[in-house]
Order: sequence, then C-alpha cells, then structure tokens
Amino acid sequence: MIPKRPGVFMDRDGVLSRNVVRDGEPRSPRLAKDFEIFPDLEKQLAELSGAGYYLFAVTNQPDISRGGMASSELEAMHIKLMASLGPHGLRKIYVCPHDDRDQCRCRKPKPGMILEAAAEWNIDLVQSFMIGDRLTDISAGRQAGCRTILIQANPGDAPQSDYTARDLPDACRMILALTKSKPEKP
Repeated sequence: MIPKRPGVFMDRDGVLSRNVVRDGEPRSPRLAKDFEIFPDLEKQLAELSGAGYYLFAVTNQPDISRGGMASSELEAMHIKLMASLGPHGLRKIYVCPHDDRDQCRCRKPKPGMILEAAAEWNIDLVQSFMIGDRLTDISAGRQAGCRTILIQANPGDAPQSDYTARDLPDACRMILALTKSKPEKP
C-alpha cells in the first residue's frame, strides 16, 4: 500500500496571484495580460515540496460559466503560473468553472476540488493545509479535514481559520514550523 502524503492546497487569486479591482471589489482577472503572480514564491514552495508536501491550487472561476472569461484566457494564466513556480511548484491546478447557482460539488466553500485532489494523489487531509484569502477557502479546507490558514491584511481580525498569515511566504514558513517531523519525501 502506498503511504498517503500531506498536501498544501492554495487558492489562486489573492494567494498565488494578485486580484484585480472591478466594481470596487477584489476579483479574479479575466484576461491573461492582467494576471500577475506574486513575486518570489518559487523558493517557499520549493521548501514545502522538499519537506514532502504535494502542492495544489484550487480556484473558483465562475466568469467561465457566466461568459465573462474565455477558457483560453484561463488556460494561458495557468500555463504562466505553472511555468513561473518552477519544477517544485504546483502538481496540478483544480478549477471550478461553475456559478454559485449551479449547485456543483466543486465550488468552494464546498470541498469537492480538495477531495478530488486527495483521491487522485493519495493525500492525507488530516496532515494537510488549505491556504486562502476568503472564508469560502477556509470553509472548504475545514470541510475536507485540513488545517487552515487565512491570508489577511489585518491580522487583528478574528478569523475562522486555524491560523492567519500576512501572505503566502509567511504561511509557508508557518507550515514548516508547525511540522514537527517532516513528512517522508516522495
């Protein structure tokens, strides 16, 4: 029997990449030219990967079903993201293209994308983390059985997550510090 591995699931927009402001609200970019990955993530993600964590992005992209974004734009963003994070970056990006009215099982706050990745990659969810910048991300992680880290600008807010961090590099350092004995390397 193949031993289960720990994973780190990350929301895309606001965690791995910058949101754009549309109608006064932070939103996902709709065009690949507007897609901006946060700098200097490769090193932190490589450290997590080197510690035995499998890394995944789980992202709601309802603009696909709403007709606000072409699938080709999303694909171009994800090609750019995978290439920029290097060989120790993400194993896979899971996408929910549905609108919240579709009642699918994959759209966060439901844990469908996390559960799909866990089944596909033999992930031990109890030893895993979900990192997000919205409470829907935290809810999905909790429902899946992961520990959760909320990325937030104001750490004084009372979170519904297990931990809070300033940004993804801070969350990565936290995970490594919380891991008392490193998981086996793949």
